[in-house]
This record gives sequence, structure tokens and C-alpha cells, in this order.
Amino acid sequence: MNMLITLDPMGRVMGEPIGDVGDARAPEPIGDVDDADSLDPAGLGFMCGLEVHQQLATGKLHSRQAGELHDVTIDSVPEQWPRVRRKLRVAQGESGKVDIAARFEAKRGRQFIYIQAPNSGLIELDDQPPEGHDEDAVEAALTIAGLMRAHPVPLLQTMRKTVVDGSNTSGFQRTTLIATNGVIATPDGDVGVDVICLEEDSARKLDTTATKDGEIVTWNLDRLGIPLVEIATAPEVQSPEHAQVTARVMGTILRDTRRVRRGLGSIRQDLNVSIACGDRVEIKGCQDLDWIPRIIRLEMARQLHFYRLANTLRKQLSLPALPPDRRDTDAITETEVASAVAAVIPLEIHDVGEVFSTCESKMVANSLAEGSAMLAIRLPYLGGNLGVKSEDSGGAQLPRLGQELANAARLAGVAGIFHSDELPAYGISHDEVAAVKAALGIGDADAFVLCCAPAWQAELALEAVLMRARMGWHRIPQEVRNVVVSKGEPADGTTTAMRPLPGGARMYPETDIPPLQLTEQQWQNILENLPPTREQRRETLAGRGISDDQIMQLLDRQFDEEFLAGIGADRTPGAGDTTGEADGVGEDIEVGLASGLAPGLESLPAKAWATTLLDSTRKAVAEVVGCPETAVPLAALALSIQVRGEGGMTREGVVPLTADLLSSGAWPLGGPANPAATSAMLAEITARAEAQGFKPADAQDLAVIVDKVIAERGDFITERGMAAMGPLMGVVMGEAGGAADGKVVSELLKQAILKLL
Repeated sequence: MNMLITLDPMGRVMGEPIGDVGDARAPEPIGDVDDADSLDPAGLGFMCGLEVHQQLATGKLHSRQAGELHDVTIDSVPEQWPRVRRKLRVAQGESGKVDIAARFEAKRGRQFIYIQAPNSGLIELDDQPPEGHDEDAVEAALTIAGLMRAHPVPLLQTMRKTVVDGSNTSGFQRTTLIATNGVIATPDGDVGVDVICLEEDSARKLDTTATKDGEIVTWNLDRLGIPLVEIATAPEVQSPEHAQVTARVMGTILRDTRRVRRGLGSIRQDLNVSIACGDRVEIKGCQDLDWIPRIIRLEMARQLHFYRLANTLRKQLSLPALPPDRRDTDAITETEVASAVAAVIPLEIHDVGEVFSTCESKMVANSLAEGSAMLAIRLPYLGGNLGVKSEDSGGAQLPRLGQELANAARLAGVAGIFHSDELPAYGISHDEVAAVKAALGIGDADAFVLCCAPAWQAELALEAVLMRARMGWHRIPQEVRNVVVSKGEPADGTTTAMRPLPGGARMYPETDIPPLQLTEQQWQNILENLPPTREQRRETLAGRGISDDQIMQLLDRQFDEEFLAGIGADRTPGAGDTTGEADGVGEDIEVGLASGLAPGLESLPAKAWATTLLDSTRKAVAEVVGCPETAVPLAALALSIQVRGEGGMTREGVVPLTADLLSSGAWPLGGPANPAATSAMLAEITARAEAQGFKPADAQDLAVIVDKVIAERGDFITERGMAAMGPLMGVVMGEAGGAADGKVVSELLKQAILKLL
């Protein structure tokens, strides 16, 4: 179509579009933006896919450094850790083009300080070429591919993915395609897996400081280079709720490998969301799976709102309406609309600082006194369309163009903006608003935006605001957004813009790392040794004399293999097993603890061993010794449980005696691990229990103590009944001097009280 655009003296559009405005259109989308939970995904043409990034429990991917994290803040970083200051620049990709996201970041002119944690060296600083792939990481990634029935690529070619936000010292992230065309089975249907990649994690941001010359961002290099498996599903998620289910299933599959990291930040879920009248948006920061449906529905409402706003604005300029389905978008028409809007809203930045010379806003007054400028742009036709803060039926902020403009400005490094729809407010008076309108020559149907910052930064921010304002006449931009977080959790499920959605120009081959050949035999070995699934592990634990709750806790905390080893059970079958029965034991498979914890140790009582693995025993020992909980050997606990089971130690002696064993240097005994060494260690623990008063008292001696306590406190028992059990337990244990088994004392007390009552 053709359009004839004429501007009046105020820059307003005159004339009508020429062409077929009344062409057949898809039905207009139905739904109430104020009630996101009521939106119909199918009716709105909902599409969604997930991207999951999971850290692997291995060394770093390309540097042979340890894959450990150092829990420090900007205020607790050791002074001796080296610091390096850098400033990055963009470069052309393989196609000869500069990636749009990279170009945007370069305009921000930020500087970066990199702190070298003990597990970061010259490779992390980009001062030395990278090493080849970590073998354990590759094997773990292939195992995940096997569990998802994906097809591996025969040649693993590392690529560079341009990243210039400072999180990578090199300006790019190394990523390797591992497999394609997998599948995830969910209760609501299969979801395809498009790609599985192995890549480096980024550095961790510690601090951002604003200066008059731009931001200075401080990064910790401890996380940089830790292997990540990136899994991208096909857009086959059926609903917001199905997205949550799919994320849970993917998490279970990853944990089934027993080769991924656990804990906060070790797994990150991103959402790719669109509806027919909107476009694809990637949402990051979806850490809490319970929030996923709400986050998606609010994005659906946001896209619906801006589609309707675009057509409202187009009607004001007599421009063709935006089609309800993005597949019907005509590129030529959109180009002509963009030209018309650019003519209506030119980039004209005005200095209106004089208007605010006596402004009552402390923020404005202080900024101007420090040399900042108050700059403004006019936005014709947007008066009343920027919006003010209001909430939907669920308490979330409703989408509004003014918030999108503020997001665009913040990406330039400024604290925020003022726009006319929300003024007068924030210390800016009605007279000052009127003065700005007069200075800009605009009326009530128009809007303006103010920015108070160093002149160069305010200009950059207002340019970003103008570009985003012009997009108001179009479909929402493809971009990366981040969940708004407050106190470590999603504020209300809304999102804020981060950067444009990256394009293909950001990828190019890594020339420092040779391709890695994957043979058919290697892949076959992976398939034949797949780890057991959670359900297979649960079936193996069933019938072992422990409760269903203990079974689920052992699985959740990944202690099932240690539990089975402790009770002398056979190995858990792998998902790749084809040998027959689940509990079959081959001649080369050792049982019990002979696989490494304590050769020759007898089978432990199932309930006692499960309880020890799940309760705070290990943590209590670690606190006494002064070491991390994971540094307490399970074998040492197992031997203590064995001594206790044989009557050589009270339950109360497990923690102090195990701690004494570790801190005194008696553990482990010298020489190779063998049944004789285990027997000697059991004897040592038994001897220490007797020497330190933790050998159980004789049952007859305990009975005498119990009878004495009962006789002295008959009135108390008569008054309290069975409720006297708790207080009297402490009395008896004190009388026994620590040489009593709590379980035995409890039973004796119970019988004695019942006789008295």
C-alpha cells in the first residue's frame, strides 16, 4: 500500500492512508488485561518454550580450574585477591554484522572491574588461550542428552557467542552444541527438545556504581567458566501451567544424573513467550517454579495491552491497523508506518533546566547543583497514553508505556525519568509542568519526558526513550526481559526490559579450541550406562524397612546410594540396564560398604542409618570439628552407628565420639582400607566410648535408677500422668551420667509410669 503523509505546523499528521485498509483480518484478540488469570492461551495463540541452564558438578569447562564458588560480597572480598579494570568493545560477527544486543551495550560506555577468586587464572582473565573441553562435563552433558532421547552431533564445534555486558572478560561466551531433537515426557504430553548445549557460565556481579562518566560494574570471576548445560525446548508448551510442569520434569531429569550442582543459583529457567498479536519475548530470572504461570500470564496481558495501544495510536494518525496475527504483518506497511511516526516524533532534545531553578524536589535540586542537566523531549499524540501506576485484579502492576520508557532510560544508566502523565508529583509543581509544555510547544494531547542526569547520559537515555516511544505504534519488540525482584523474590510477576533479543550475528567459531570427535562407541557407552531414574530409585528403596517419607527424603537429598550401601543392599539399576532383574548382582559388583566406605563392615540397621543420613547428626559433628558438613566422612558415622548397634555406645555418644575421632587424628587408621583396618577402627571407637562414659549402662542398673526417680516423684507423676515422661527423661539421663541409651530409658520409664497410674 502507499501512504500520503503531510504534517501541519505543529508536526501533526494530515491526510488519509491510501490503499486497502479494509482487507480481511483475523479475529481481534479477546481478553481483559486487568485480569491476566482469565486470559485464554489457546484463543490468544499462545506459544511458549523453556530454556534451562544447569551448572554441572565438575571443574571449569576450558581452564582446568576448580568449579567452586566463593561466598563473598563486595564488602567481604579479601584484599589480597587481584583486581583488573577493563572496558569492552564490540566486533563484527562471522556475517560481517555487529549484533544488535552488542551494539546497544557498547553505547552504555561502562567500565568493569574483575576480581580474581582463587579458582580463576589467566584464562578467566582472557590473557591465555583456553584448554579443551573438560571430559567429565562432556560426559555429563551427553548423559543428559541420553536421558532426553536426543540425537548427538558427531563433531563438537565450540562457538563464540558475543556478550558485552561485562559478564565475560573475553566479550563472548564459549558454547558447544551437544545434541538436538530430544523429547521430554510430561503428564500433559511430550515437549520436544530443540538443542542441548554445553557452555561456560558467566561471572557473578558484585556491585554497580554510578559515576558522572558512566557505570563501574564489579564482577567476581569464581563462577566464570563453570560448565552449564543449556536445554532449549520446542515451543510446544501448551499453557502457563504446563510450563511449570515441564520445568519440574526437566529439573528431575537433570538431578537424576547426580552430576549437577544443587542449591540457589545452580539452575536458571528462562521462558520464551508470545501470543499471536504480540511477539517472542525471552524472560529471565524465573527461579521460583511456583511463579512461572503468573509470570507468563502477565506477559500475555502485557502483549495484549500493547497491541491494543498500538492500534489506538495508529487510529489517531489514520494509519493502517496492526493485524491481530503477527504472521499477517506486512513489512512494507510497517516500514511506512515507522517513517510516518518518525516524522511525527523527531529526535529533538531540549534543555529545560531554567524551569527547575527553584524546584522543590530535593533530587532535582541536588542533581542540578552537582552539574547535571534537565533535558526533555516531546512525544506528540502520547498524552494520556503513557499511563500511571495501577494494579490488576491480582495485585500486579498493569502494563503501561510509561514504565517501558523508564526501563529504556535505565538501561542507559540513569536512575529514572519523569513523564507528563504522572506529573505534577515527586516535588515537580503544576506551574513547572505548564512551563515545560510551553517551552516544548505541546498541547494536552501530547506528552513529554524529563531526564535529570549528566548531559551525555541524559541525552543517551532520552534517545532510548524516543526509540521505545516510536515502537508504541508497532507490535511489541522482541527483547530479553527480567523478572522484577524484591528482597530476593519476584515482586509481583511483572518484568522489565534488559536488552534487545540477540540475533544470529552474535555467533562465530572458536578458533582456539579444536573440534571434538564423538564416536559411535562413546555414545553407545553413554546409553548403556545411563543413571537410574527417580522412579527406579524409589522402587529400589521400597521394602527396605524405612517409611515412605524417609524414601522421598533420601531421594530428594540424593542419599539413596549411601543408604543402600550402608544396609548391604545391591546397587540401584541404571536406566540403561538391560541385564534383567533390578536387584541382580554381577560377580564384579561388591555389596555393603565394600565399595569404598568401610570394607568388611556389617550391614547397618536400616532405620538407624536412614535417620543418621537425614537428621542433623552430620551437621552437629561438623560444628564440633569446625569443618564443612560434607567434609564429615559418612564412613565414620557408619562405624559409630555400627558400634552403637552392637551395644558399645549410647545414642548420645554418636556426635561427640565421631567428632573426637576426626579432630584427634585417629581417623583414618594408617595403611590401606581393608577389613582389618575397619575392625581396628571399630575397636578404637568402642574403647573411646567406654573411656568417655558413653558405654551404655546395664539394663538392670538403668532399672534401678528409673525406680529411684519414680519413687522420689510420685506426686508429680500422679498430677501430670504420661506428660511426666519428658521431664523425667532428663532426670534419669542425668542420674546415669551419659551412659544411658535414650531409647532404653524411654521404654523403662513408660512401663514404670503405667504401673504407677
